[in-house]
Amino acid sequence: MEYSVVETDDVDVTDLSQVEEIPPDLDMQSIDSALGLEEMLCKIWHFEEGEEIGYHAHGEQEELFYVLEGRFSLKLGRSGEEEFREVGPGTFWAAGPMIGHGHRCVSETGKILALGAPNVSDPGRDPHQITDEEIEAAQSDD
Repeated sequence: MEYSVVETDDVDVTDLSQVEEIPPDLDMQSIDSALGLEEMLCKIWHFEEGEEIGYHAHGEQEELFYVLEGRFSLKLGRSGEEEFREVGPGTFWAAGPMIGHGHRCVSETGKILALGAPNVSDPGRDPHQITDEEIEAAQSDD
């Protein structure tokens, strides 16, 4: 791909509650598909109060998040060492491979821009099942 441009309002919002294979049951815009991205994922997640992406980790992906609207409660870090933070618009956070992360909307509504790379099938894992050795191996691949 050389370049691509898309207006956010032109990207369909998908109701994931209608897609059985893909939890969580949130609304999401696939910016990556609209732009034809191949090397990274780019989504806008839409939340209502209390909705969340649960605490999880990825084996290979590094993820970057940015709050576009609303307030969110974050859970970040290794199992047993989690940090909890409340953040609002303009806040970035990131999680490397094998590092637990999750967020819950604590305002009436919210939107988060999420970027992930590499663009591989990397389903969420339970951070409580990941060993320090696995984390160190993933971090040394950076």
